Amino acid sequence: MKKIIGRTDKIDFPELNLFEIDVKIDSGAYTSAIHCSEIIEENNILKCVFESKGHPNFNSKNISFKDYTYTDVKSSNGHKENRYKIKTKAIFFGKTYTINLTLSTRDDMKFPVLIGRQFLSKKFLIDVDIENQSFKSKLNEHSNTIA
Repeated sequence: MKKIIGRTDKIDFPELNLFEIDVKIDSGAYTSAIHCSEIIEENNILKCVFESKGHPNFNSKNISFKDYTYTDVKSSNGHKENRYKIKTKAIFFGKTYTINLTLSTRDDMKFPVLIGRQFLSKKFLIDVDIENQSFKSKLNEHSNTIA
């Protein structure tokens, strides 16, 4: 059965050392994207810095990837861009999933991470009237273990 997810949430990306990151659920986007403030490719290694002044939890420094690819991403205005793509883990509703993320500059965006249809498909239904369902379930689990 598919989980119901809201229009936004707070998600953990443990391999990126990023926790409770604000994400926008975007059924209009095919791919998922993460803000990357610095990208250096050398000797077949992709070195990334995930940092954003507007998002205090978004401050993971110097993460290297040996496995990465490139993909073309078309924006809502039709502009095509070739981006780096990484695979990492994301935790939704206490379950760990593998997710493909394209790296982009989203510093001017409200959310440092966009979750698209490729990831959502066959796993989630979106209810635009609710928010932070995965995060709320995490808080409920945590409070139940304390009680």
